[in-house]
Amino acid sequence: MTGPGRVVTRSTDETLALAESVGELLRPGDVVSLAGGLGTGKTVFARGVARALGVDAPIVSPTFTIVREYEGRVPVVHVDVYRIDTFQELYDLGFEEVVREDAVTLVEWGDVIDGMLPSDRLDVRLVAGAEDDERVIEIEGRGRTWRARAAELAVGA
Repeated sequence: MTGPGRVVTRSTDETLALAESVGELLRPGDVVSLAGGLGTGKTVFARGVARALGVDAPIVSPTFTIVREYEGRVPVVHVDVYRIDTFQELYDLGFEEVVREDAVTLVEWGDVIDGMLPSDRLDVRLVAGAEDDERVIEIEGRGRTWRARAAELAVGA
């Protein structure tokens, strides 16, 4: 596990820029778990990552559809498990097939299904700061893949 990098952003544009820089590091097969309370910027972060991966379509919260797929230089699978009540619902949806080797998978509320996510992943935790648009963002690589890529994650250090 690489230690968390901690960054404070003070606007939506800064959060998008940080997410784009993280997105530039991602490769097909990578999984990113986005955690944080309602309104902390998980979808904003997903939008920045997707932009970096060449997605032109507008990224919206997949809360009601649970899974949205976007084409880009690298395909993006955007999952929101906020409305999932049981692990069985995820199995019924074919969650194992959502994590694809040819795409980057972004999972909003990923901390809720931590045990179902691959051990090799990038965890991003967003917390509201003191000001309206301020966010404290911790980024931590987990597993063998991210240990090998630790230098790439030197954000906010």
